Amino acid sequence: EIILGEFSVGYFSTVVISSVTASIIGHVFLGDEPSFPVPPYSMVSPWELLLYAVLGVAAAFVAVAFTHTLYKFEDIFDAWRFPEYLKPMAGGLGMGIIGLYFPDLFGVGYGAIERALLGEILGGTVLLLLVLKVIATSLTIGSGGSGGVFAPSLFIGSMLGAAYGVAVHHWLPTLTAAPGAYALVGMAAVFAGAARAPITSIIILFEMTDDYRIILPLMFATVISTLLSEHLSRESVYTLKLTRRGIHLERGRDIDVMQGITVGEAMTPDPETVSVNTTLRELADRFATSHYHGYPVLDEEGRLYGVVTLQDLERVTRNGKRPPGATVGQICTRNPLVAYPDEPLWAALKRIGTRDIGRLPVVSREDPTRLVGLIRGNDIIRAYNKAIARRVELQHRAERLRLGKVTGTEFVEVDVHPASPLAGRQIKELDLPSDCVLISIQRGRRLVIPHGDTVVQPGDRVTALVDTHCRELFQSQFEELDPVRVEELEKEKRARPFAEV
Repeated sequence: EIILGEFSVGYFSTVVISSVTASIIGHVFLGDEPSFPVPPYSMVSPWELLLYAVLGVAAAFVAVAFTHTLYKFEDIFDAWRFPEYLKPMAGGLGMGIIGLYFPDLFGVGYGAIERALLGEILGGTVLLLLVLKVIATSLTIGSGGSGGVFAPSLFIGSMLGAAYGVAVHHWLPTLTAAPGAYALVGMAAVFAGAARAPITSIIILFEMTDDYRIILPLMFATVISTLLSEHLSRESVYTLKLTRRGIHLERGRDIDVMQGITVGEAMTPDPETVSVNTTLRELADRFATSHYHGYPVLDEEGRLYGVVTLQDLERVTRNGKRPPGATVGQICTRNPLVAYPDEPLWAALKRIGTRDIGRLPVVSREDPTRLVGLIRGNDIIRAYNKAIARRVELQHRAERLRLGKVTGTEFVEVDVHPASPLAGRQIKELDLPSDCVLISIQRGRRLVIPHGDTVVQPGDRVTALVDTHCRELFQSQFEELDPVRVEELEKEKRARPFAEV
């Protein structure tokens, strides 16, 4: 959930088993006391949920600010030009000065969190501790010191919740619970906003407090914090480091790009074959001239008999068991694994990987002895490239639709017909709608960035960003054909066969 943003039954089952095992061991050796004491809690009024929602919003802003402050301090220390071993010393010095006046900031700060839950820290003090904890953690980690962000997130969240709880309880004493309840919810909400892990935050707080009475406001504020922080900043406190290193992870379940490609699309149709009666000498010549490493083998009636590979031939030759009249039918692999044209390519790829083979004959599902194609490694690579291109195109189209909905504009692609009046003219001479911008021109395999003096040529594919209301006018200008030019093209087409003769 934290790194990939994925929450599936398989992963969840593994985590549950691990958590139960760890919990039992912890209870045996550490006792049954929770990590934090939980103040008495009860839902005073249903309207109180709105106050917890506001806390979730505040937690999202604090979580995003904490994340960006942390990496800002890293950038500052990376930019400083002095020996690396001095950077942790500088960070430690700053932390020591802060901790000299505020010792609660040293370590994980569970003592301060406990006092915040019990309402023993004044409102102004908790806000100061919140800000200083962000600075202290950023100093420590940014300078290269050892540390994490989990415990600091809980500390920051508890201080935020305590300050907020004190304020709302002061103004609405009859509608709100004690400030400690808000401190508890703030802990989960800030960590969820920083890590983008609402389920993890909720479960961890349950485990650490051993109390399930606060579930409704806890879930409400945590989910709000996660959604809003996702909107404010795409990356979490954990994934932002990966992004800065050029590693971009897709949130949510990953999609197999090959699942939309069938074997029939990727295979080589009507592949070269050898007969069961082909001699081994002839087979060796075929391998030498074609540079293939294997062939499907057909019997006298053209049905699939087996597969023969270069290794089969080398094995016979190496062992000295190559009789003068030996044929392919004597050394080939009978009853080989096969694939079908209508099955997904990933299934064939799994079959190849499991048996460590280099090729799969593709046969008709209605008649498994009729060979229709062959799947090799190169075919799979081409299919993968095709699948990637297809996925990129789908994402590109989705971005176009999103842009159109947001801005009222859309991308339009038009082909330049040889008989178009626009063909052969410079872009600055075209009377295009004022609310359109030409983005690119695809000319064969070359992408042209259009300028005023760029000449539009027949066969070009023009991409433009146009206002929605002028799309039809833009398209009609390119679809309009010159009748005289159309007639000339028809004459050229009719005369071409005679010219070739």
